[in-house]
Amino acid sequence: MVKTEGELLAILEAEAMGDACFTHILDYIRPGMTEIQVAEEIERTLAALGSEGLAFPTICVSGEHTSQLHGVPSDKVIVEGDLLTMDFGGIVRGYCGDMTRTIGIGHLHDEQIEIYDIVLRAQMAGLAACRAGVSCFDVDRVCRDIITRAGYGKYFVHGTGHGVGREVHESPTLNAKSEEILEAHMPVTVEPGIYIPGKFGARIEDLAIITDFGIINAARSEKELIII
Repeated sequence: MVKTEGELLAILEAEAMGDACFTHILDYIRPGMTEIQVAEEIERTLAALGSEGLAFPTICVSGEHTSQLHGVPSDKVIVEGDLLTMDFGGIVRGYCGDMTRTIGIGHLHDEQIEIYDIVLRAQMAGLAACRAGVSCFDVDRVCRDIITRAGYGKYFVHGTGHGVGREVHESPTLNAKSEEILEAHMPVTVEPGIYIPGKFGARIEDLAIITDFGIINAARSEKELIII
């Protein structure tokens, strides 16, 4: 769970690759493209940036499909009014990156914006709670309490995060049952989400390197709501 400096450097490089990919994909996406088209462009871009492979199958889902936690890219056309969730990661020297961003296409309605704002507040609070000596349970609770107080607790259906290394899902696990304690040099994700069946969902994920004073956030991509 605790990584060496060399391992952390590889993870930081993999996450920087994800940031560059996200920057490119914002310019690439247009209404009328399919989820598969965008997912394939994400994967081509990671390869062009030097990724050794995919950390996991790319998730790119839009509209109602964003209510699926692990949705698979489909032939669904991305249209104005959709939320679009992209979850992807490259590999550098055998170590994985992992980031998720949710954006809006064209325009969004008030409920979509409200849900995004709740998820963002939860995610930022979760990141702020992370430091060496804090329990994984408590980080999850910080995120979960914000979403629950907003009235959407039953729609946050997974743990807040997980370790990352040679596998994209490693220990520790940040959830309501975890007994693990964060230590310096642990890389962990913080990725709360809300998924409303039959409607839409949103998730935001960064990869945080735990330190004694807080975190080094390996993901630099914008998290304020982007509408393209």
